[in-house]
Parts: sequence; C-alpha cells; structure tokens
Amino acid sequence: MKFLAAQVGYLLQNSSSRRNLRFLVNFVLTLVAMVVLYSVVFHWIMQRDGQEYSWVTGFYWTLTVMSTLGFGDITFTSDLGRLFSIIVLLTGIIFLLVMLPFTFIQFFYAPWLEAQARALAPRELPVGTSDHVIVVGDDPAALNLNKKARQYGYACLLLRSDSKAATDLYDQGYAVAVGDYDDADTYRRLRVDGAAMVVALDNDMRNANVAFTVREVSPATPIVSKADQEESLDILKLAGSTQVFHFTHLLGEALARRARGGDMQSGIIGRIGEIVVAEWPVMGSRLEGRTLRECALRSVAGVNVVGVWERGRFELPDPDQALPPGVVLMLAGTEGQIETFRDFAGEAPPSDAPAVILGGGRVGRAAAGQLRRRGIDYRIVEKNPGKLMESYRVVAGNAADLDVLVKAGIRQAPTVFITTHNDDMNIYLAIYCRKLRPDIQIISRATLDRNIGVLHAAGADLVISYASLVANTVINLLNPDKVLMLNEGLNMFRMAVPAELVGKSLAESRIRSLTGCNVAAVSAGEGLEVNPDPDRPLQAGTRLVLIGNAAAEQRFLERFPSRPAVS
Repeated sequence: MKFLAAQVGYLLQNSSSRRNLRFLVNFVLTLVAMVVLYSVVFHWIMQRDGQEYSWVTGFYWTLTVMSTLGFGDITFTSDLGRLFSIIVLLTGIIFLLVMLPFTFIQFFYAPWLEAQARALAPRELPVGTSDHVIVVGDDPAALNLNKKARQYGYACLLLRSDSKAATDLYDQGYAVAVGDYDDADTYRRLRVDGAAMVVALDNDMRNANVAFTVREVSPATPIVSKADQEESLDILKLAGSTQVFHFTHLLGEALARRARGGDMQSGIIGRIGEIVVAEWPVMGSRLEGRTLRECALRSVAGVNVVGVWERGRFELPDPDQALPPGVVLMLAGTEGQIETFRDFAGEAPPSDAPAVILGGGRVGRAAAGQLRRRGIDYRIVEKNPGKLMESYRVVAGNAADLDVLVKAGIRQAPTVFITTHNDDMNIYLAIYCRKLRPDIQIISRATLDRNIGVLHAAGADLVISYASLVANTVINLLNPDKVLMLNEGLNMFRMAVPAELVGKSLAESRIRSLTGCNVAAVSAGEGLEVNPDPDRPLQAGTRLVLIGNAAAEQRFLERFPSRPAVS
C-alpha cells in the first residue's frame, strides 16, 4: 500500500502528470458523451422506422458498432439508419481503436511507469534517517563501494540525477536515490546532516561542487573525495572535503610495495592497534621449499601465519606443506615481531636489473616513485612518453613489442608491473610476460573486480583492484579500529567472545576449523595480547581480533551469532 500511495502521490504532485490526467479525463468524458449522444440518435431513428428498444439496448448497439464487433443482431432497414451506422463505425475506429490506446499510454501508463521508477529510487529519505552513506558517482568503484558498505550494515545510496539510470541501477541490485548533485535541497531531502559520510567519486570539478554544496547544508558530515589530479587535492580540501584521496596514486604505491626487495616496512598492509598485518613473498627467501612446521615461525619470531595467497586464492596455511615460490604469506604480529621475522626469513639478494613498469600513466608513475623511494631501479615502458623522459627512466615503445621489452630489461627483471587502465590489455600483457619469463614476479592492476581471477589465470602473481582499493579505504574510515579490509576480500575484524566459548581455550574453540577465521589477538579493556596462548581460557567481556575472507567472516557470524564489538 505504501508503494501504491507513493506512486499516486507522485502522479498528483507532478504538474506535468496532473495536466496529462486532466487531458485523459476530458478525453474519456468526450467518449462517454459521444456514446450517450449516439444512443439517443439510435432511439430516434429506430422510432422513426417503427421499432422500439430499451435504453440498455441503445448503449449496447452503440458500443458494439464503435468497437467494430458488430454482432448484427440489431440493424437499421432505412438508408438514414445505415448512414448513421457508418458514422458511428468510423468514429469508433478513430476514437476507440486509435486515439484511446495512444491517449491511455501517453497520458496515464507512461507517467505511471515513471512514478513506479521514482518510487523505487526515492528523492527523499524519512525524517530521522541516520548513519547512511551517500555516494556521488557511477563508475565501478562507486558501485563496488555501494555493495561493500551494505555488507557492513550501512545504508548506502548512489545519487543519480537521471531517474531512468537510477531505475536501471536499482534493477541490478543497487540502492539508489534521485536528485541533482549540485542542489542543496537534494542533500536536505537525503538527510545529509545525519549521514555517516558523503563520498564523492566523480571528476574533480564535480566533486568540488558536491563538497561545497553539502557544506551549505551540513558543516559536520564527513566528506571523502577522490582527486584525479594532484593539483586538485588542495582545492577539494578548500571546498569542504574532510579527506581527499588520490586513489590512482595510492594504487601505484600499493603495487610497488608488493615488489620483491626493499625493507619489510613496505610489506605492511594494515594495522589495528598494535597488530600489524604484513605480506611476505616466499620466492627467494629462506622459507622457500620448507614447511611452516619446520620454520617454527611462532617460536622463532612470535608471528602468526594467518593465511597464504597463491594466485589470488586465500587459503589457511597447512603446516606440513612445502611453501612453493609463488606463495605470499600473510603475517600478523607486532611491528617488532614482523622485523624479527624479516631478519630470520631473509630475502632474495637484491637484483641489479631494474623492475619493468608497463604503462606510464598516473598509476605507473606512482609505482615508479615508490620503487625509487625503496631504492629499486625501474624502467617505464610507454608508447607516448612526452615529458616523462625528463623525470623518469623511460623506454619509449609498445609494451607488446618484444624488442621494446628486451630493451627495458624484461629478460633480467625480477618484477614486472602492469598498470594500464584497460583490463583487456592487462590480461594480454600478463599472458605475454608469463610466456617470456616463467619465473618473473608479475604484479598487475585491475579496474574491475570481476577480472581479478582472469588476471591470475593469465599469469599475474598479485592483482590489486582499483575498485576494491576505493571501497576498502572508505570502509576502513567508517569502521576505524573495528573492521579493517586488508586485501581482495580479506578482512580483520573485532568480535566479542561468544557466550558458548567463554571458559574454553582457543584450541578447544576450534574457531579456525569451524569458520576459517584466524585469531590474531585477544583484547580486554585497553590491553591487547597479540598471537595469544592457544591454551589460555577465553574470558567473558574480552574481544577477539580475527582475520579471514568474507566467506569465513560470514561463517563465524552464523556459527557464533553476535554483534560486532564496540571499541
């Protein structure tokens, strides 16, 4: 009933719809008057011909003739009557068979469908709505953020100015609102003063407009903006953005941090309190070919191996399985423990050969800058280098040209970065590089999440998605110190110790075998015990810090129903 009332309300409030309805009502009244007039004339002619019929029969004859059904049970015998029948038949064809369907569709059915669309994608939220997220933008990053935020219990709305586009997104499963991004009333109707955050993911100029407009309505609501150009960072801050991120720059740095060589600090991908989570590639280290049981990392360094990445698949570690060179360990511990692990594990000796970066766009340049800071040499392969030659080490040419790649050092390079914004091109280059160098480390960018698996299958060792990077950054801002998205689908989160586990040790709880989550720490009050003793009983009122992928987190919530712990 509420849905129907919303549609009727729109039809009555919209001036265009009211005008259309008036026209439709006038047309129907004209048809009714025509039927009555023809019925009166029918009686007059029949009486003139010496026949008597009831008024019901008169209406019946008029409708059957106008609708061209013409049963033939009532007919005129005079020429006047037959001429009248022709007039009724022709007007019926024009008004009933041609004009009525067109008028109904144009002035009622189409507005009704539009009202349905507007009801599905609302222009206003109920009074008192709070803790929702408003996202301006419609690129893959915005769509991915919409889904991720809703997974964590936030009502997340994509703001679109076009109701048709909004309805299309709604049909795809996204929550959408309709309104103009540069209209302050739009944000008032969307209760921006109670929103958890506004996220502007459009172009720099539109993002500045969004931030400035939102600040007119709500001085306190956090605004996170994306900057495409480095020059826009300060302008977006001046416009009212709480935080501004140059996501393509962050993506390039994230890719470069995964390269072999450099210090362990570069492998740290997340923190909650004292807990540090780091990635460590096995290739070339002392761990290659050995089992975790043989390495005894917990006793030697105090770190916990919470999982392993192998070609995009996150798996729980098998202590008795030899570690192949393509595996990346996911470690949890304090910063000191991670440093101890680094000293123990060692690294492949640094290569004198430069890393190869395919693509000299914003991501490629950011990766080059990060490699330079880590003391790693590089070569950028770019078809149109332009002014890149002045500031970067560039090899001009097509990345698909073998001679160009050889000139860039592909034969000796320890790592190749694939940084173009075209996933098809990235897949193409990953296949080519893997064929040329089966032993090289391939790190690739993905624009769309759905291409991550394809890139791994094509030969990439590590893939970082732009859409996931944006979503992870925003989710971590929404849930500081409660939920930390570490990587593609891998999360660190806090949960209160379930009542049924109080008094049991971690070993007895079987959390890992039942859910796939690893316990990285146990916290009570302000204290935090990293990599806790598995034989110590769990106390009521304490919290678990767990690491697992989305499926493991869901299994934990289903197996141990509870609410996320409040920090």
